[in-house]
Amino acid sequence: MPLIKRHFTHDHERLTVIDPGGKNNEIIAHYGVRRLDTALTPENFRGILTPLLTSGEGQGICVNLSVDVDSIEVMRLCRELGVLYIDSSIEPWPGVFTDANTDPAERTNYVLRERLLAEKRNNPGGTTAVSCSGANPGMVSWLTKQALLNLAKDLKLDFETPQTRLEWARLMQQAGVKGLHIAERDTQKTNITKKRKCFVNTWSINGMIEEGVQPAELGWGTHEKWMPSNARRHEDGCRSAIYMMQPGSNTRVYSWCPTPGPQYGFLVSHMEAIAMADYFTIGDAAAPEYRPTCNYAYRPCNHAVLSLHELYGAGNMQEYHHLLEPDEIVEGKDELGVLLYGHDKNAYWYGSQLSIHEARELVPTQNATGLQVSSGVLAGMVWALENPASAIVEPDEMDFARCLEVQSPYLGPVRGYYTDWTPFDSRLGFFPEDLDEADPWQFKNILAR
Repeated sequence: MPLIKRHFTHDHERLTVIDPGGKNNEIIAHYGVRRLDTALTPENFRGILTPLLTSGEGQGICVNLSVDVDSIEVMRLCRELGVLYIDSSIEPWPGVFTDANTDPAERTNYVLRERLLAEKRNNPGGTTAVSCSGANPGMVSWLTKQALLNLAKDLKLDFETPQTRLEWARLMQQAGVKGLHIAERDTQKTNITKKRKCFVNTWSINGMIEEGVQPAELGWGTHEKWMPSNARRHEDGCRSAIYMMQPGSNTRVYSWCPTPGPQYGFLVSHMEAIAMADYFTIGDAAAPEYRPTCNYAYRPCNHAVLSLHELYGAGNMQEYHHLLEPDEIVEGKDELGVLLYGHDKNAYWYGSQLSIHEARELVPTQNATGLQVSSGVLAGMVWALENPASAIVEPDEMDFARCLEVQSPYLGPVRGYYTDWTPFDSRLGFFPEDLDEADPWQFKNILAR
């Protein structure tokens, strides 16, 4: 809300927040905005949204930051009405992620994205709808392109800034990038004690639990020689990813961020790992010439780690949720970037190092994690308004330089770091017999086994 008021000229009377449950009453009232206390369902969403998006003069925009609301159905409605649309993730109606009786393949982000790609094929052109524009997915796609340009320059490659998808993929291949981590470390700290049966986090608890219990997923690169025994491939679609028969937030990988250095990350399923692996693919989907391995490697705040351990120990979700407010966080930052690895300089991390103190100065109502996400939504909104007839787009297809230009004032220091770290350095001398010592960047070495 503060970013909308700061950056956009809009009709305040038409601004409506759909917020069932009333958890955000205070801040909504502070901005004097109309609030609807009604949950959207498959039966009512068209009737509720249509008058909100079409009343008054000028083009409307739908900013979908919800869980348990089918993103593609809302997107389709908006494009039918000629209304701009943006979301920060692809969401289904309730129950898909947490229904243990559903085939794990059907609970993957890969399948959700294939629905998006089918919608794009079946309804080409028309009003802009931006899919998955937050921090990750979203910002990390734009950071990846800038990181690749930085790396190519430092490698002294002969290149020009790519203008097409194939040219970007060729540059990544030329740079020798075998893969990338969306490498994140949240060190934001509170003095509040975590209580039993309470999930504590710095961002959407429902969102984190839902994505955490999805199968672990990652974009699967052409350099990989080994696949986990419990991994599965998809037989249809872009073929860019695999999934594992275990939850993502209970699957660990070795990774690296500048402040902590080597770290454990959770291999949480995220749309960008699938989409970026697809975007940088060269050749046939089933047998590509080149594709990087892409996976999220997320180490959340300490209280969230304890909350995940409690969740998996109990086998069900906690009774209570506590979302940390900015004034409850005393120190720390959210360090979110991309780690490009396997090239001649070993590994290169490039990203945002936003502290809680900087976030509060920029937007008092947000912590570092929230501001990285909402500023990614802001950038996507600006791009949509400047490109209102661009059909359905993903962050990789947008102007990365323009989006970073809009977002960068809210990201704190944005820097790049080279490191000589490899996954071998984190194993404390314990090496399974099947590790690939010739290539430290094989996924069999990155996966903590």
